[in-house]
Amino acid sequence: MTAKMAQYGIAAVFLLLGGWALFAPANVIELAVTPEYRDSTYLTTFTMACFGSQAVLFGIMALVLEWPSRAFLVFAAALLPFFWFNYHFHYVEPVLTSIGMLDFAGNITMLVLALLGWRAAKRDEAV
Repeated sequence: MTAKMAQYGIAAVFLLLGGWALFAPANVIELAVTPEYRDSTYLTTFTMACFGSQAVLFGIMALVLEWPSRAFLVFAAALLPFFWFNYHFHYVEPVLTSIGMLDFAGNITMLVLALLGWRAAKRDEAV
């Protein structure tokens, strides 16, 4: 795995899940949020689309920038609080459905890719 491939994988997670939230926010709310917490007001749908647009923006940046090893390591560390979020809002306060836990799967995928990218970038920087 090259550092660039790891970056593209991270970008793909952001573009896929973010694109879903940007272009089909009502669908995300319907499938990913439990009925007790589901809200279909305009502002909720708008907020979900805004969340998606930010994810898509980051995904695009991950495609075009070249990350040094330190960027992969910082990104991996920055992901760690999101695991608490996934745990808390699925098991403690059941906001996320099992489909909503695609976010958790995306975070695991990105963490692994960030660590692989860090290792590959370190190797490239040493050459």
